Amino acid sequence: QVQLVESGGGLVQPGGSLRLSCAASGDIFSISAMGWYRQAPGKPREWVATLPNGGSTNYADSVKGRFTISRDNAKNTVYLQMNSLKPEDTAVYYCNAPSFTTEYWGQGTQVTVSS
Repeated sequence: QVQLVESGGGLVQPGGSLRLSCAASGDIFSISAMGWYRQAPGKPREWVATLPNGGSTNYADSVKGRFTISRDNAKNTVYLQMNSLKPEDTAVYYCNAPSFTTEYWGQGTQVTVSS
């Protein structure tokens, strides 16, 4: 089992920045990547970014150039630096960690972009 705990969400004005964190614990050697998804009210959950183990980052077109995913292996933590935030970035952001047999999710953290 892997546990994922997100933090760092909040209210920010358009054009502002936030950094989300996701701390992993448990059987972390079983996971093959870490990433972020988000879900806006009334919409399906959508993929945001992924950082595979030993691989290169991938981003959804809607966040490319504005968001950066990174990882601190010593802390078993993945980050999502979000810059130039827009109202349409408002959503609950979920940390995701797939393994070979299952997929783990955090509890989510709310990000609201509003003036």
